[in-house]
Amino acid sequence: MALDAAAPSSGGGGEDEAVRPLLPAEAEEELDATYAPYARRDAYGTMGRGPLRAARRVELYLRAALLVPLRFVAGMLLLVAYYLVCRVCTLFVDEVAEEGRPRLRGWRRVAVVRAGQGLSRAMLFVFGFYWIRETHRSYPNAEDVHQGQSEELELPGAIVSNHVSYVDILYHMSVSFPSFVAKESVSRLPLVGLISKCLGCIFVQRESKASDSKGVSGAVTERVQEAYQDKNSSMMLLFPEGTTTNGDYLLPFRTGAFLARVPVQPVILRYPYTMFSPAWDSMDGARHVFLLLCQFVNYIEVVRLPVYCPSEQEKEDPKLYANNVRKLIATEGNLIFSNLGLAEKRVYHAALNGNSRAIHQKDD
Repeated sequence: MALDAAAPSSGGGGEDEAVRPLLPAEAEEELDATYAPYARRDAYGTMGRGPLRAARRVELYLRAALLVPLRFVAGMLLLVAYYLVCRVCTLFVDEVAEEGRPRLRGWRRVAVVRAGQGLSRAMLFVFGFYWIRETHRSYPNAEDVHQGQSEELELPGAIVSNHVSYVDILYHMSVSFPSFVAKESVSRLPLVGLISKCLGCIFVQRESKASDSKGVSGAVTERVQEAYQDKNSSMMLLFPEGTTTNGDYLLPFRTGAFLARVPVQPVILRYPYTMFSPAWDSMDGARHVFLLLCQFVNYIEVVRLPVYCPSEQEKEDPKLYANNVRKLIATEGNLIFSNLGLAEKRVYHAALNGNSRAIHQKDD
């Protein structure tokens, strides 16, 4: 597919991006207006390559020299520490058939979860998220939430969240320690591979869009139902938008998170900023991590809504269920609806990279 070759599907471009010139200011403004959910509006500008005043540039160099090495070393130490915990806890443990994840029970499960939560919070601290402002809302403010909600306290089978940054996963790990969907290649990465298996991730073959013999939707549905029925199982963390935004918008929800027809936990994430936005929208990963580490302080605000129990009508219609949860999250989080999706994000990235041919191409 020509569009995939022109630009990557997440976060930003590759090495070619760094050597391509920025578009004229007028063209950038037009693109930002068209693809508003992916446009950066912080001090570093489009793709983090905007011009900085001399004083700001000197300040950035000083922060890079002081903060980045210390935070990088601290982050690696935390990663290695958690890898060692996972390695010890998986010794002489069988794997779940067809899934490749270790069958953790008893003290092994407790150790992996508690260490994962604590070290994830420590990693957030390393990234400059010293304080996390959390709000737990007892009742939804949205007027159009259906009135058939059960008032019984039910535990959810999945966490449903808007998707702004890779930092989202660290936050959710520090609080709920959920499983999530990851590319199959992640399972083979040093250190991270074993950790992702202990998390119970569902690994997806990108080219086949399947997880082993089951489709992704089927695998996710099965795990969500398992978490709902067995309170000792990890909940699934699902980002129904399928990609990240700049944090001001909410994209259409895919129905995969709602096929299990069980209650979900809606969570809203916001990243207030003054200089650099932690949102991973139109910047390559290495540049984004570097600038994030250069920040003395980063901020995250979390709104945890009541567990959403679907009505009978929503159980029979996953699309209706997804749309109602999306409407609730947008209303409670003051997010703007957008009909754009992953294909448009790729077009936007390709355009910013100067690849005008890709602007006129859509997904096959």
